[in-house]
Amino acid sequence: MGVGGTADFFYKEAQRLGYVARSAFKLLQIQKQHNIINRGATVLDLGCAPGGWLQVACQSLGPFNGGGSVLGVDTKKVKVPPLHCDSRVQTISADVTTLSHHRLRALSPKEKGFSVILSDMCPLVSGITTKDAALSFELGMRALDLALGNRVHVEPIDDDPSCSDDGQGVLRVGGHLIIKLLESEDAKEINQLSKPFFKKASWLRPKATRPSSREIYLICQGLKPDAKI
Repeated sequence: MGVGGTADFFYKEAQRLGYVARSAFKLLQIQKQHNIINRGATVLDLGCAPGGWLQVACQSLGPFNGGGSVLGVDTKKVKVPPLHCDSRVQTISADVTTLSHHRLRALSPKEKGFSVILSDMCPLVSGITTKDAALSFELGMRALDLALGNRVHVEPIDDDPSCSDDGQGVLRVGGHLIIKLLESEDAKEINQLSKPFFKKASWLRPKATRPSSREIYLICQGLKPDAKI
């Protein structure tokens, strides 16, 4: 299969199976290998456009009567895809870089946080390797900060002046976190920062990743009790 062959294959498969993006296969592989999303999970999808991960997340929740929910957040207004999704999936338009922990937790089921946080956020690629890696690192750190809160040292951000952000993370104890990064020394730093808080942390480069891409996923499993929100 040629350099573009892998991309073409997953693009065609996405169309055939009703996924809005080939990126759905990345989460499908992560789910198959690591079982991140269990039945009835409460999922937060950061950078959810165009919706492929929303579809896979909803499928992974299991039967409708088993409960669960998926909340997608993106700067773009994202419509919930009609296929592979049901009423358990909702989206909001917001800037993740300025979204407060307080507001995000208020959007979670019973305001108790989420059992899974997915971050497929990626900066607008400039082609300048160091610049792109630095921007990717910032988005990755933001995802880690939203998950763990003030246990990791990141400048607090509050987008709502009417309330003070308590800085508490929104990932529940035992929960899982997936962060997309561009390979770099900075990416390794996020891995080192997150390791103490989770039972397991590993890397995965999904088969659906374009051959020319440097993206890789950090998979953090089982938030330890001493890091509870």
